[in-house]
Amino acid sequence: MSLPAPSSDALAASQALQQRIAAEIAQQSGAIPFSRFMELALYAPDLGYYSGGSAKLGKDGDFTTAPELSALFGQALAQAAAAIMAQSAPHILEFGAGTGKLARDVLTELARAGVAVERYAIVELSGELRARQQEALRDFPQVVWLDGFPAQFDGAILGNEVLDAMPVSLLRKTAAGWRELQVTVRDGAFAFTEAALSAELAAGLARQVPEAEALPEGYVSELHGAATGFMGSLGALLARGRGAAILLDYGFPAREYYLAQRDTGTLMCHYRHHAHADPFYLPGLQDITAHVDFTAMALAAQDAGAEVLAYMSQAAFLIGCGIGDLLLRTDPADAQAYLPQANALQKLLSPAEMGELFKVLVVGRGVTLPAPLAASDRSHRL
Repeated sequence: MSLPAPSSDALAASQALQQRIAAEIAQQSGAIPFSRFMELALYAPDLGYYSGGSAKLGKDGDFTTAPELSALFGQALAQAAAAIMAQSAPHILEFGAGTGKLARDVLTELARAGVAVERYAIVELSGELRARQQEALRDFPQVVWLDGFPAQFDGAILGNEVLDAMPVSLLRKTAAGWRELQVTVRDGAFAFTEAALSAELAAGLARQVPEAEALPEGYVSELHGAATGFMGSLGALLARGRGAAILLDYGFPAREYYLAQRDTGTLMCHYRHHAHADPFYLPGLQDITAHVDFTAMALAAQDAGAEVLAYMSQAAFLIGCGIGDLLLRTDPADAQAYLPQANALQKLLSPAEMGELFKVLVVGRGVTLPAPLAASDRSHRL
């Protein structure tokens, strides 16, 4: 691969993380599950991609998210959040708030509309991103930071590109049946090795993958144990209160996720705005993600007591939130102001960009969605 070279400090940090992972592999009889490798690569204290100090988002980072493209994204989400809070409580809880731009845009739009937000809580695992959020949101005293799920919550919950960053297990179909892909050290480098499925993974395979035994030999895919666990906790939180969670991410329902032709899985890495498929490249310096199985996410929340309120494309959701009207706040005659926003909106809505690949899952309890959003629901496809 021809990728940008890291700085000497970044390379040293990656090498330190590699040594830490290799030491754990040695302690675990020579192999660890890929889910554990991904967890360490992303979240190992001080060295992982999200827990270290490297920039993640924007032109100096590794990828760009929807809130970074345009304030219209946060303004649109604010419309849905306002409708949920009107039926529950004036509270917002955001998971993985990135640079803080989404929170700032949501709070600014709600203030413009005269909608009070008593408390905006953020759960953020990255120390570097939390520091950026605190700077970006210094003018909003109602913002607080949490280290995990609150015991009780009423209001609106936001999660933009949270589920795709949770560790996944990798499985491969072989002539002898399904096997787990684990990580070992071979000739001084990380490499895959196979192991028998645990009872937990076997149960997850049966629950998550339709017609798993009919898939071809050599087929590789992911199981989303961490994300379904998160959705179970989120569903239980909502079941104890009143409100709804809006989760935006790229992915598919199960019937599309596990197509026979998707035989290499969906694992993808992002480094300095380059996408590639090698999870062992510079651990700690690149993002590692997998597409979201929205069927599994919906079932996990539902099993925990929440209701599936809606599932739709990002384009349908943003249009239902009135993003077109929000754009027209800027005079089209003012080309210098209007055209950049119109171009960003095209990326958010276009099927060739983010509009169709990104989906929106809404789960909740005790609230209903506004009619334009309810009309776009296609949860029958989950």
